[in-house]
Amino acid sequence: MIFRELNDSKCKTYLLASGPGCKAVIVDPVRERIDRYLAWAAYQGLKIGLVVDTHTHADHRSGARELNHLTGAPLAMHRLAPQPGVAIRVDDGERLALDGLELTVLHTPGHTPDSISLLAADRVLTGDTLLVHGTGRTDFAGGDPGTQYDAIVAKLLVLPDDTLVFPAHDYRGQDRSTIGEEKRNNPRLAGRSRQAYIDLMNNLGLPMPEGLQQVLQPNQCGIEPGILSFPALEQLQSVRQVGAREAFDLLSGGNPPVLLDIREAAEFRGDLGHIDGALHIPLREIAERAPAELATHRDSDIIIVCRVGVRSTTAAAMLAGQGFNRVFNLEGGMLGWREAGLPVEH
Repeated sequence: MIFRELNDSKCKTYLLASGPGCKAVIVDPVRERIDRYLAWAAYQGLKIGLVVDTHTHADHRSGARELNHLTGAPLAMHRLAPQPGVAIRVDDGERLALDGLELTVLHTPGHTPDSISLLAADRVLTGDTLLVHGTGRTDFAGGDPGTQYDAIVAKLLVLPDDTLVFPAHDYRGQDRSTIGEEKRNNPRLAGRSRQAYIDLMNNLGLPMPEGLQQVLQPNQCGIEPGILSFPALEQLQSVRQVGAREAFDLLSGGNPPVLLDIREAAEFRGDLGHIDGALHIPLREIAERAPAELATHRDSDIIIVCRVGVRSTTAAAMLAGQGFNRVFNLEGGMLGWREAGLPVEH
């Protein structure tokens, strides 16, 4: 197997291929390094055939969509990833196969809901879940220390002790570890109970990454900041949430709310379907179209829908900023709606 870390920096991008002349997988590409990846692969006689992001990154712009546009290689992420450009959505235990290379997906949430690790032969790429003598922070939206502890213990620390660990970040100048080393010497995990881990992670007091919204929103939405003015974090945090069952009851009542689906057109017509009666305005067109098309609903209840409830939170904050007074986000999005067994249209 060909295996190479391509960034030589704190932020890690990995290339894997089963051998010379085979198609390669790029894992966690950084947008600013795409030329380097293409040049190195070409020099080695490799063609990039698959791109994987182990989670929705908050500290750097992902290069996944650009690599897809340049090479045609599809993007794979967990099914909970909000990014609309994902072609292959995976879940725990599924396998990604490419030209003799096989990657087993381990769903390891906690840093983000869509965090995965990738098991490849004698090594595991752990994203921002398990780091060398550390773990990924859990204070971003959707993060949860208890969930992360459970994932690390049940999915990663059960691997053979000699399994090599390659994280998506390293802050100590160490580019790898082993499962056995992390079980024995990781200061956040070794000898620490689940509750003690939760207490530790909830009190780290880490500063937020610089330019968080400018990075996170495009990675979530697939829309450049110049095309869409993204809301501030405080605006996003103030968006009111409504669950799938409650939304269904409201929609079935005598004075139903307006339902607005902000997914891309292909998603609206896609496998998840859409909710009967939903208006459709893609997120990238909200600022231009909503003031006129929703003018009669400024004082109405409006429930906004996307795939998992992330992009729709952005849309809800944008509408609130335009003077719509009763805007709600469908928590869990269409995935949550479908998992609740509620009806859809195709």
